Amino acid sequence: MPTAALRRFAVPSPDELLARARAMVPEIRALAEETEKNRNVFPHIIERIREAELLRTCRPAEFGGFEYDGEVALKIALTISAACASTGWAVNGAVSNGRSIAHFPIEAQRELWSGEDDPFTCACFAPTGTAIPVAGGFRLSGEWSFASGCDRSSWIKLGAFIKPAGAPPLPDRGPGQAYEGAFFLLPIADVEIVDTWFVNGLAGTGSKDIVARDVFVPAHRILMFSDARAGTTPGAKYYQNPLYKMPLLIHGASMLASTAVGAARGALDAYLEMVAPRKTRGALAGGQLPMVEFATIQLRYAEAAANVEAAELILLTDMRNMTQKLRDGGEITVADRIRCRRNQAYVTKLAVQAVELLNASTGGYGLHLSNPVQRAWRDANAVARHVSLNWDAVGTMYGQHSFGLEPRGQY
Repeated sequence: MPTAALRRFAVPSPDELLARARAMVPEIRALAEETEKNRNVFPHIIERIREAELLRTCRPAEFGGFEYDGEVALKIALTISAACASTGWAVNGAVSNGRSIAHFPIEAQRELWSGEDDPFTCACFAPTGTAIPVAGGFRLSGEWSFASGCDRSSWIKLGAFIKPAGAPPLPDRGPGQAYEGAFFLLPIADVEIVDTWFVNGLAGTGSKDIVARDVFVPAHRILMFSDARAGTTPGAKYYQNPLYKMPLLIHGASMLASTAVGAARGALDAYLEMVAPRKTRGALAGGQLPMVEFATIQLRYAEAAANVEAAELILLTDMRNMTQKLRDGGEITVADRIRCRRNQAYVTKLAVQAVELLNASTGGYGLHLSNPVQRAWRDANAVARHVSLNWDAVGTMYGQHSFGLEPRGQY
């Protein structure tokens, strides 16, 4: 059985892991424009992430991980995303998978983590595939979008509905035929990667399409949606550490939201560097006037900074409170889950508002693709389009729950 002896080094403290992330920021920031052009995170950056042991942040100690909580993971995610949101998005998902894969049956975890490769992983959550039960497992087929970091991954997690043999096709099922959904874990070599990733936001994530054609997935590599949402997974029952009872969307969607918040933090820093030495050039505004003396510039920066700080505080506080509840032996309720989902979408909205404020006042210089403020603006808006962070959908779900209605959405 794998043990903590698999670790290559002594267990780093949370502060040490965060320091390692910060040490990579200058290089990741310098590569941000090239990462966009490459449409993928560079392999040597992934290797540096491995060397820094960031992928082990939340992983169980049994498999060489550090078993740190979601707050530590979020601080790392915010740091990397401030340097380059594309790199952050792909890396944040892989770091998050150190917790989410621990939800699977222990046999699947041993397959994934028993070696010394420190595997990079990716996921497509939307259940756009179909799984048919067969002896010993399932036959999985379908097409998925947005597999961020798939070119750098050795394993992938795919969402699909389980359709018994002979049952009606998914679009034709009646009200009493709601098929169960599940995650299916399989080697990346079992699927086809289709290069469709030509976009204007999070362009460097390599979020390509995935196709699976009648792939056999053994039963021990299946995780039911219902267990993942509630924190009642096989992994939650296997591990003594209560952190592995954290509902999937509290941890996973918070890591997604951290990319937008981190991008906005990076935009604040870039805005200061860009505006501080600039003077006006146009005749209407008056030539050679320092930009920093304009009240509009001062107010935009102040409001954007307040948005970012509020978003960071909300995100970290929710994770801290939910973690403490588990450590105290408490149960994370449906109300807790829906409130966290509301806040995840809201901090993303705050991040978008922050980059909108900054980008609108960058003038002609803000049109350049090399400008980090407009890149953060595009990236934060791309994050906000994720179904888990869409304010209209998630905010409505919170309202439905508050008024005693059945929430319609994922929580």
